[in-house]
Amino acid sequence: MSQHLSDAPRTAAAPAADAGHRDWWRDAVIYQVYPRSFADGNGDGMGDLPGITARLPYLRDLGVDAVWLSPFYASPQADAGYDVADYREVDPMFGSLNDADDLVRTAHALNLRVIVDLVPNHCSDQHEWFKQALRDGPGSALRDRFHFRAGKGGTGELPPNDWESIFGGPAWTRTTEPDGTPGEWYLHLFAPEQPDFNWDHPAVHEEFRSVLRFWLDLGADGFRIDVAHGLVKAAGLPDIGHSEQLSLLGSSPMPYFDQDGVHEIYRGWRRILDEYPGDRIGVAEAWTPTIERAALYLRPDELHQAFNFEYLATPWDAAALHRVIDKSLAAMSAVGAPATWVLSNHDVTRHTTRFGNPPGGTQLREAGDRELGLRRARAATLLMLALPGSAYLYQGEELGLPDVTDLPDEVRQDPSFFRAAGQDGFRDGCRVPIPWSGAEPPYGFGPAGGPSWLPQPASWARLSIEAQTGDPASTLELYRAALALRRELPALGAGRSVQWLPAPEGVLAFRRDGAGDTFLCLVNLTSQPATLTVPGGRPLLSSSAQPPATAPTAGALDQVDGIDVTIAADTAIWWAI
Repeated sequence: MSQHLSDAPRTAAAPAADAGHRDWWRDAVIYQVYPRSFADGNGDGMGDLPGITARLPYLRDLGVDAVWLSPFYASPQADAGYDVADYREVDPMFGSLNDADDLVRTAHALNLRVIVDLVPNHCSDQHEWFKQALRDGPGSALRDRFHFRAGKGGTGELPPNDWESIFGGPAWTRTTEPDGTPGEWYLHLFAPEQPDFNWDHPAVHEEFRSVLRFWLDLGADGFRIDVAHGLVKAAGLPDIGHSEQLSLLGSSPMPYFDQDGVHEIYRGWRRILDEYPGDRIGVAEAWTPTIERAALYLRPDELHQAFNFEYLATPWDAAALHRVIDKSLAAMSAVGAPATWVLSNHDVTRHTTRFGNPPGGTQLREAGDRELGLRRARAATLLMLALPGSAYLYQGEELGLPDVTDLPDEVRQDPSFFRAAGQDGFRDGCRVPIPWSGAEPPYGFGPAGGPSWLPQPASWARLSIEAQTGDPASTLELYRAALALRRELPALGAGRSVQWLPAPEGVLAFRRDGAGDTFLCLVNLTSQPATLTVPGGRPLLSSSAQPPATAPTAGALDQVDGIDVTIAADTAIWWAI
């Protein structure tokens, strides 16, 4: 049973010390917490809200601005909480509504904002609306809030259309009616336990307006909107007509994604967000055919940010990155929105592993060259944090964690792993609980000797927060230094453009200016050292333990015109002028 809005705890709207920071989200660094895998407060092997709350000082000290929490709602956990049974209640495995209130209060006291995940495309098959719709049978009013349809064929034995689930197999499941006979089919673009809402129905709109206000009243600073592009389906649910349908993080045009009708929904949500003080925001998870289509979600009267999946999927290649950076900045500037940059999340192979493999998508099975992957990942971080806009970090990337590619089949829980025609189903590899301290599992994730819901590798002892703290060569200390400099230098993250500089093939070089500060970001994406000439200055930070080699350059009259900087392979440098 959900808690009534009037009974919900109330909390401060925003961090008090940051109340005057308008548009904080334009250059924010936002840290994604996957609650199952961040910190276990009660020793049951599953991360929870009290565990997160206890670790919030770590995130403050890391230097991030906000925390995005993946779903913690009441759920049967058929898809790790993205199957929501009650949008106004916390699942007991994560704690209680009071724990959520405590988390928000504690975060605000630490000058951290909190973004909660919202799942409006679908719910759980255990949601009260859906259970009642099944009980009531065909023609019931509650069935109109979902996509129930009669099947094709002589006895309705075939799905209503040819749409496929993102997780594999048909996007339709046939019901058994109350009298035991085969009945109508219902649409689920993901797992069968996740029926899609029908956003043509006014009750669905009203319900989610209420859910927004519930969490805004509790103090949430915004929402990450799951499958933001999927709410509206093409009229008549037409066949696609071919078997190659959409994959996870795909961008092909489809009649069930990125329909123009979604924008009116978000205009209504923006009006609600603007009712509340403290710059509350909406962040779209929108898979669209182009970056320009994604920008449409960010017009001034719609949402504030959208994830840049094209950037995430770009390989370690200078020309490709140059193109996607320019495209992203141009598309977002056209609507007055900030660009966002992200390298990893809970749905893709960690970028430390992706960059250690040949280019090949965002879900990989091979460990690859781990030293190469880490070296490139560290350089990619400095590149990302030097770009104008907002950056998203996924928990554990600051430790240089690789994907766990050798999990036994019997421990995997990704629902798409069990659907033969679906995705590879290896998302569990990026969801393994992160290591905090100690020499043995669970490495401080929970009490010593306790369980963890996915097994942690023995090699992670040397990657723990405790092991890396104070080591200047560690990935954790690189992140801490980079985030501290980003706060100190207004040019980092600010603005809407970069000034590209001449550079050798395979090298990216651009200039950032702001508030009297000027610095360069230099990235060598090749396998050999590269040299380029820059104005006089000094290195601020390098992704490599090997400092750049420098030498003055002489002009026609033997005056020093600049400095030749030699950068190691797969290395990024911030250079102050």
